[in-house]
Amino acid sequence: KSVVRKMLEHLGAYGIDADVLSHRAIMKSSPGYQPVIDTFGQWVLGTNGEIDRSKLGELVFNNPDAMMRLETIIHPLVRQALDVLVNRARHRIIVIEAIKLLESDIHNMCDQVWVTMSSSELQLERLIEKRDLTHREAQNRINAQLPATAKLTKADVVIENDGSFEKTWKQVYDAWQAITQEEPDFEPA
Repeated sequence: KSVVRKMLEHLGAYGIDADVLSHRAIMKSSPGYQPVIDTFGQWVLGTNGEIDRSKLGELVFNNPDAMMRLETIIHPLVRQALDVLVNRARHRIIVIEAIKLLESDIHNMCDQVWVTMSSSELQLERLIEKRDLTHREAQNRINAQLPATAKLTKADVVIENDGSFEKTWKQVYDAWQAITQEEPDFEPA
């Protein structure tokens, strides 16, 4: 998802990473910090007083009820931040990268839903490598998302991200051309 967002930014879109917003929403002195501690307890804190996302992740990715309680805290805060960022953006095309776009109401903000797809083996490999997760932790994160078939039924554009960078770029570029052709007065940023 991040690679596709960055490609779209390169083409002139304004990109927003909702995952970063969710992390900021629970930082010390942020509005989600105390509700997370009140909900899950002091044990989620690291030695620096910040919420230890790996501890919290271990809990919520193994417990759907805990995930739902966390999302009840975080999703409204992310939505508020998105509203501010979208309203301030001067770009005609805004890209929101969100792992749970379809599970939250964020998709209602969007004119189109783009889904990036890769094999479950590659998803696991990428999570283990990029997030330094165990195989079990990575699998739990994948299991916490909508199944791929459900995402595909809601997609306006599907980008297959199993192949080379160039193959992904071509798909993104072609889809970009299609949406910018529909915008007759569009000028790249």
